[in-house]
Amino acid sequence: MAATTGAVLNGLNSAAFLCGGKRSQALLSAATVGSRAGGPAPKRLIVVAAAAKKSWIPGVKAGGNFTNPEWLDGSLPGDYGFDPLGLGRDPAFLKWYREAELIHGRWAMTAVVGIFVGQAWSGIPWFQAGADPGAIAPFSFGTLLGTQLLLMGWVESKRWVDFYNPESQSVEWATPWSKTAENFANATGEQGYPGGKFFDPLGLAGSIQDGVYVPDSEKLERLKLAEIKHARIAMLAMLIFYFEAGQGKTPLGALGL
Repeated sequence: MAATTGAVLNGLNSAAFLCGGKRSQALLSAATVGSRAGGPAPKRLIVVAAAAKKSWIPGVKAGGNFTNPEWLDGSLPGDYGFDPLGLGRDPAFLKWYREAELIHGRWAMTAVVGIFVGQAWSGIPWFQAGADPGAIAPFSFGTLLGTQLLLMGWVESKRWVDFYNPESQSVEWATPWSKTAENFANATGEQGYPGGKFFDPLGLAGSIQDGVYVPDSEKLERLKLAEIKHARIAMLAMLIFYFEAGQGKTPLGALGL
């Protein structure tokens, strides 16, 4: 019986059973009920297995780190084990790549909305808006570029410093327009999700209690997953928009609008 029990546990703990994920193996536990040495053999086996992490290739149950890399343990929102090039093998790089994906995704979502609304409003293709004679341009190109580089450089440098030294930018001198630095502090304690009165004014991921922002972890986790999914779709949409622009087409034109 002991040999059979060991074989069963080894089989359940195998890569074939758990798709090669170490985290899934750690979640699998087994308990046997029996007596001390010399007593009767164990009478039953209790096995509790957690649901396996979702895969970006659901139909493939093997493949090792290609389909289910061990460094992606499911702790990140939207983690489906997609890292065929092993870019996130180093934990430090993985953290930075997630930060980059999140920021690029947010810009892409903003751009997609701006492209549709801008063309619907003006009738000018998004890739010709700046060169159109009828475009509203109160500033010269040089002034606009210099201002954007200055402002974006300042904001991005603050984000860069805060990434390596969290909470270092929520001080009075770093937020000169704000009388209280706590408005720009990280209210959730999670990198990339500051929350608080300034970044979550509608209280979608928290609430204001006695004038203090209190994050709701359940709502935050749900919104983090929804955001990264929409961000990835938006980045793919922008890639398609670039290909369309190369052919002189627009998203609205492709839709027949």
